Amino acid sequence: MATDRRRAILEGAARVIARRGVRGLRMEELAAESGVSTALIYYHFKDRAGTLRHTLEFISDRAERYTSGVDDTAEPHDARQELEQSLLLEFQDAPEVRENSTAWGELRASAIFEPELRSDLARATLAWIYEIAALLGHIEPTAAAPALTASAERLTGLLEGLSTRWLSGALPLPHARELVSEAVSIEIQRLSR
Repeated sequence: MATDRRRAILEGAARVIARRGVRGLRMEELAAESGVSTALIYYHFKDRAGTLRHTLEFISDRAERYTSGVDDTAEPHDARQELEQSLLLEFQDAPEVRENSTAWGELRASAIFEPELRSDLARATLAWIYEIAALLGHIEPTAAAPALTASAERLTGLLEGLSTRWLSGALPLPHARELVSEAVSIEIQRLSR
């Protein structure tokens, strides 16, 4: 039961952050959104900073679930397809994906003004970069680690920027996906030299 309530709080926090930003996250509103008491939020997460830290982890874990694209009934993908699918699944017109991407962007923007978010956000970003670098390494196994990391940094940075444009209506979803696919091709060519 406690795990269900904890999850409800984290889901509520992601929704509130996506709607109002980090600065708009108030424990009373989060309690109402989650259907719990503010005391229960403090019991599970100690304080606002703890709530933000755990919400960032929740958002990262949720993104990993929907971008892993694990489908036991599908044919196995080659490494390039796996990489491209992982990146393209960040661009789905599904409420969970839109909410996650919006909340991630809000957390990233708030880290400029809230230094306590920076280290947690940096760790989550590095984990994502290393995951993409590992996928690139399966495609180009002779590429040097620094080159793989640089390619992964460019791809994840591009994804964050395109996501913001897509979510704000400045970039149509099909075009965002096309740009990501082209970027993957460019990075793979660069690594194969």
